[in-house]
Amino acid sequence: MVAVGSTMLPLGTQAPDFHLPDVVSGKTISLATFADKKALFVMFICRHCPYVQHVQGELARIGEDYQDKSVGIVAISANDTTNFPEDAPDKLKAMAEELGFTFPYCYDESQETARAYTAACTPDFFLFDGERNLVYRGQLDDSRPGNTIAVTGKDLRAAIDAVLADKAVDANQKASIGCNIKWKPGKAPDYFNVP
Repeated sequence: MVAVGSTMLPLGTQAPDFHLPDVVSGKTISLATFADKKALFVMFICRHCPYVQHVQGELARIGEDYQDKSVGIVAISANDTTNFPEDAPDKLKAMAEELGFTFPYCYDESQETARAYTAACTPDFFLFDGERNLVYRGQLDDSRPGNTIAVTGKDLRAAIDAVLADKAVDANQKASIGCNIKWKPGKAPDYFNVP
């Protein structure tokens, strides 16, 4: 298990658009899906990664806690399913149903959306404000598999709450850490420098 950190896309970056199928509903999800939301939280996750498994319950809780607030949430998996069949859309659907996700879970078969977001690891988190400018990219909290820190989502929750309260998000942000995104052979982007 190779731990990889977020690329830390520059704050202020505009959210790249995407058009991806939700593995549960089959509907196409895009930025327009969340046009009426004050904040947009985009996460890159998958089923097999132990870092995601460590926090997936908290991700489900975040979905529940913010579903009645003006926060759009979307999860995306971009892993190569030929070599990682556990991350295939039917397995992602089962994961979403088991965890009770209240948000769409999309599959990025072309890996173009992951590339547009400079996603590097699972989990990788991106929070955008109402203008869809990036205000947070970093860790969920300080918990990691194997350490004794409780999973609370405190860093991400603080950023979401700041956007909802029209306050500035603290620019001092720690990179998320996780398994590298499983790029298709020969398709790893230039920013991805893990062997």
